[in-house]
Amino acid sequence: MSEEIVREILRGTDLAIFGYFVALNSSYLLLMVMAGLEFGRHLRRVPFAGADDMFRSPLTLPVSVIVPAYNEGASIVAAVQAMTALRYPRYEVVVVDDGSSDDTFEQLRAHFDLVEVPRVVPAEVPYRSQVLSVHVARANPQTLTVVRKTNGGKADALNVGINLARHPLVCMVDADSVLDPDALLSVAKPFGDDPLRVAACGGVVRIANGCRVVGGRVVDVRMPRQWLVRVQVVEYLRAFLMGRTGWSRLGGLVVISGAFGVFRRDLVVAVGGMDPDTIGEDAELVVRLHNHLRATRRHDYRVIFVAEPVSWSEAPATLRVLGRQRRRWHRGIAEILRKHRRMILNPRYGRIGLLALPYYVLFELLAPFVELAAVVLLPLGLWIDAVDVGFFWRFVLVAYGYGLLVSLVSLFIEEVSFHRYPRWSDMARGVAAAVLENFGYRQVLAVWQIAGVLGAVRGRRAVWGAMQRQGFGGDVDSPEMVGAGRG
Repeated sequence: MSEEIVREILRGTDLAIFGYFVALNSSYLLLMVMAGLEFGRHLRRVPFAGADDMFRSPLTLPVSVIVPAYNEGASIVAAVQAMTALRYPRYEVVVVDDGSSDDTFEQLRAHFDLVEVPRVVPAEVPYRSQVLSVHVARANPQTLTVVRKTNGGKADALNVGINLARHPLVCMVDADSVLDPDALLSVAKPFGDDPLRVAACGGVVRIANGCRVVGGRVVDVRMPRQWLVRVQVVEYLRAFLMGRTGWSRLGGLVVISGAFGVFRRDLVVAVGGMDPDTIGEDAELVVRLHNHLRATRRHDYRVIFVAEPVSWSEAPATLRVLGRQRRRWHRGIAEILRKHRRMILNPRYGRIGLLALPYYVLFELLAPFVELAAVVLLPLGLWIDAVDVGFFWRFVLVAYGYGLLVSLVSLFIEEVSFHRYPRWSDMARGVAAAVLENFGYRQVLAVWQIAGVLGAVRGRRAVWGAMQRQGFGGDVDSPEMVGAGRG
């Protein structure tokens, strides 16, 4: 193959990657515009939303809050304290201890005075593990239930919780999360406003590292001290807050985080509960709900995202733990898209099949491959004169400058809409993190994500691994973490 042919191939490849980054960042920007419009609409309605009326109404649908826990002894008490003190008329908290080897159960028993009760766990949705015992809080047995079981994984623990749930709505919350006092009231409100159509509703997840947590409440929001976590704050704003709000407005939401989501229990039971063989069980459930509702010709349904109720969660503070998390997340995307590949580009599934799932294939699953290809092929093209210096700088502006603009827009929209970070110094750190994200972080992230996809392709057994927790006993900002849990 002659040098000229090689140059032409490289030139064409670099141009294709250039176009890919233009489309990718433009799609992000479009989703943020949709999110900004939705935030404006939401903020105009807040004074008239009727949250107090919902809290006082006897017709408000009760909720079962399901909390799967595995080696969460460091933070479980603060998290459950927050959940049992939520502002909501009627709900229960079901904690499922998934075979923890630390003091998770002992912490719960000591702080909530648990007593064992003879309760049979039904099998409306299948689960694989063995339930060892069921306990309730002595002072308020209707509010807190704790289940001990053998280890079976997060999805299996959720299925046990779904079987024990007594209410028509189930809220799935991670054990390392702290909810705002009105979070459950806000995320359940769409079911009261439109009970016949709303199938599921997700709430926003924000990073608790750096925040002051007292008595199970976030009382002071601050930017984390570690730059690794600050970059994740920018990611969460861009992808979780802006991206999912934009997809919700477009009617194409396919991801509700397992850290904070509410579902109609009857629909979850109808589709068989959580899939224990998929590591991204939360998103897979949402896609399966879309599949089920479309297959049963119930086209007039809604899966939505609301940005105001907040679940605060610990983010990984070390590269090792972050890498394990991101490999798992991207493996989950690959498994879900493979399992539901018949929905992709299928007009039977409307916007989900024609828009949302193709987007996830093109701009989520394939993005890390294109990212690393750009890192290798662009300098190579410059070296052998396949592209000139002018194209190189235009490429950098599109791939990284345009991406930085998208991140800055997300920070600006957050500041204007919710102002969760009241200090200008925190916003300045957020801007600096958005800049630093492009220098090494994105490239290493792409390597982890590709490893996740390859793990799914090879069919290797998915392992959650251990994520060390610091807990919520005070300021959540130290890089040192104690305890071990599934991250």
